[in-house]
Amino acid sequence: MCLGVPMKVLTINGDDIIAEIDGVRKEASLALLEEKVAVGDYVIVHAGFAISRLNEEYALETLRLMREVFSPEDMQ
Repeated sequence: MCLGVPMKVLTINGDDIIAEIDGVRKEASLALLEEKVAVGDYVIVHAGFAISRLNEEYALETLRLMREVFSPEDMQ
């Protein structure tokens, strides 16, 4: 199964970011986003690309719901 996961942006270098959720860090690209993204923002990461920016409240609620449905292994 392939899901987009809300992740918090830790670093930005051009179009490249490092984002994290639950201690798991991933590299991703901002190339598909037209919105401006800053360190500390939440983005949906799917297949190595940030595909949307979302506010923190919505991101944390989405993660809470995902944790109810999926096992920790599914979330990595």
